[in-house]
Amino acid sequence: MLQTRIPNPREIETPSSEFLSLRQTISAAFALIVRQYPLMIFVLLLCVSLASVFLMTAPKRYTSTAALIIDSRKMQGLQQQSVGSDTPIDSSMVDSQVEILKSETIALAVIKDLRLVDDAEFTGSEGGLLSGVFGLFTSLFPDPPRSDYVSLRIALTRFQSRLTIKRLGMSYVIEISYQSQSPARAAAIANAVAEAYIVDSLESKYQASRRAAVWLQDRMKELRAQASTAERAVADYKAKNNIVDAGGRLLTEQQLAEINSSLTVARSQRAEAQARLGRITAILKSDDDDRNVILNDLATVTDTMQNPVITKLRQTYLDYAAKESDWANRYGSTHLAVVNLRNQMREIRHSIKDELRRTAESYKSDLEIAKSREEASQKSLNDTIALSNDTSQAQIVLRDLESNAQSARALADNFLQLYMVSVQQQSFPITEARVITQASVPLTKSSPKTLLILLAAIAAGTILAALTGVLRDMMDRVFRTISQVEQLLHVPCLASIPAIDANGSQAVASGTFRAERQGIYSRLWAFAGRRRSLPASDAGRSGPNAPFMKVESGDRHPSHGDRLLVGTKSVGRAVINSPFSRFAEGVRSIKLAADLANFGSSNKVLGVTSALPNEGKSTISEALAQVSAQSGARTILVDGDIRNPSLTARLSPDAQYGLIDLVLGKSDLQSVVWVDPQTGLHFLPCVIASRFSNSGDMLASPQMQGLFRQLNEQYDRIVLDLSPLAPVIDVRATGSLVGSYILVLEWARAKIDIVERVLNEAPVVRERLLGAVLNKVNLAVMNRYDLHQGGYYYNKYYQRYGYVD
Repeated sequence: MLQTRIPNPREIETPSSEFLSLRQTISAAFALIVRQYPLMIFVLLLCVSLASVFLMTAPKRYTSTAALIIDSRKMQGLQQQSVGSDTPIDSSMVDSQVEILKSETIALAVIKDLRLVDDAEFTGSEGGLLSGVFGLFTSLFPDPPRSDYVSLRIALTRFQSRLTIKRLGMSYVIEISYQSQSPARAAAIANAVAEAYIVDSLESKYQASRRAAVWLQDRMKELRAQASTAERAVADYKAKNNIVDAGGRLLTEQQLAEINSSLTVARSQRAEAQARLGRITAILKSDDDDRNVILNDLATVTDTMQNPVITKLRQTYLDYAAKESDWANRYGSTHLAVVNLRNQMREIRHSIKDELRRTAESYKSDLEIAKSREEASQKSLNDTIALSNDTSQAQIVLRDLESNAQSARALADNFLQLYMVSVQQQSFPITEARVITQASVPLTKSSPKTLLILLAAIAAGTILAALTGVLRDMMDRVFRTISQVEQLLHVPCLASIPAIDANGSQAVASGTFRAERQGIYSRLWAFAGRRRSLPASDAGRSGPNAPFMKVESGDRHPSHGDRLLVGTKSVGRAVINSPFSRFAEGVRSIKLAADLANFGSSNKVLGVTSALPNEGKSTISEALAQVSAQSGARTILVDGDIRNPSLTARLSPDAQYGLIDLVLGKSDLQSVVWVDPQTGLHFLPCVIASRFSNSGDMLASPQMQGLFRQLNEQYDRIVLDLSPLAPVIDVRATGSLVGSYILVLEWARAKIDIVERVLNEAPVVRERLLGAVLNKVNLAVMNRYDLHQGGYYYNKYYQRYGYVD
């Protein structure tokens, strides 16, 4: 199959991978799926199978759910005051309650109440395939009997693994779910967890109240002692500084007020006494004949002093004055009666003055008493003021002592009140949580979820299959496609040769019609071969310059019949036995590419090599030489693999002389060349008596160069089968012999890294590399890697032209 040479990728400006279109991405993904679909399907089926096995072996579990609410409302009638500060119920507090529900304290309480340690579900085998396998394995190595603590921890671990506590949104509702193999047990445990939480909350509040009461009681005793000490200090200080408290006021302050009042009264009394005395004295100094003055003054004194004697005398005097005036008007002022009345009135005035003198003496005595009383009050006031000043200085310290005493007493009273509240809370603790939904017995299983697990297995299997395919594709560092060869090695891939067996049976068509058709074509090729027989002038030539041995016109046998090729059923002869097979078409593609590349070149040597042994280079060399010889070109096949001459062992196992003898001058070309009786191909074997290490020197020797110059003169095509590149260095020594090289790569076996390394190590091969050949290709598998180059579109129309696979 002809493969045209593509341009050097380095000479073409290609867009970077980040600008790949969506179509190219989809194409790359599709190509990956096509390449790796058997593995991907296997991984997907494996995941689904494992999920199915799990569903069949996993024990059924049932989930029951209870719900409780953290109520933020306070029971004001039952709890007036809290011992500690009541923090409002917020989101973080609800989350804290969720963690409390998940704690070991609640779990251990439920395990103890329901005696779950004795339940095989919590301490025995969990059931299922994996558990059974693990139990079978552990039964081979029995463990010592479990202690109660170990059993409890195992039960706790399994209990917590099946318990689910979650908050419903941003509400105060907490959902408690438990999963068990028994529906009734699942409901019982869910309700038990809620009840254990409420009991734990009540118990924690009771313990907090009890600890607070004990602490408050001790603290209250201390505060009482401190208050008593402070009050005692106040009393002692008052006694020491003579500070007496009378009705909320200090005694000195009360005395000062009273003395001040007394002094004011004394001063008033003194002034009054002094005024009365002065008035009486003024009356006494007045003239006795001045009636009006006496009467007026007397009236004032009488009204002021309220003296009954003077009042009576004055009244009598007024009566006599009235009579005297009346009688004087009636009888005359000189009338004896009038004169008597005047004398009596004079006597009354003298009596009044005498009474006034006695009263004046009394007023004088009262004035002295008032002055003495005022002086005494003033002195007492001065003394009290001095004492009050001293007391005020002491009151500064006293007020501090009283403040401390009051604070200590108030604090003690406050703690007493808190103590009473804590004692009340111990007798009636409350909690903010209450159950709003009791867990009921579930009717359907919750685990395993068949549909969900299968969907998850399919999804996970798809992802794992894709990752496995990508990983395998990335790790598949071998040549599988033509485009891969051309992109990595920067050389054209001349052909993809399908894999056939040793006798070429896979390349031979089946059926009567195909056999007859191949027979006709074979006879046509034989007729053409006879037309290309040597002329008579060349038949008698011998020696090293004889290019061909004489061949009869009928059977093309050489003149020396003892050097005929025996490998008539070798793989390389499939191009002759099955000329219309894919194998033969691929070899003809190589020949055509070599003819086009070497047209007009003087060096006709075509070296065939590979990176590693067993890649089919010798088969390709033989097939290429057979096709060239069959086309009528004078062709010689040279076995240049001096280290391991596999062509010689296959085509001429009885050869006694060969290439080495020819180079050393021990034989001539005519005596060592073997001939294919059907195609006229000449074969130069390589016979070695023992292995030697200087094979590279021999290939680079002048004698070898001279031999190949003779072959270039005598033959139209020289196919040189070389040793592999990696094991030995012989190919590097053939730069002076070979005009172009063909690199044979075994499909799906040739490592990319190895091929690149050996080509870098052999620059002469890389420079003259005509192209590469993918050999032993599995076309059915190759179609998955390269749909266009693998043969699908070629095979679709291949048989229309008489070709067979």
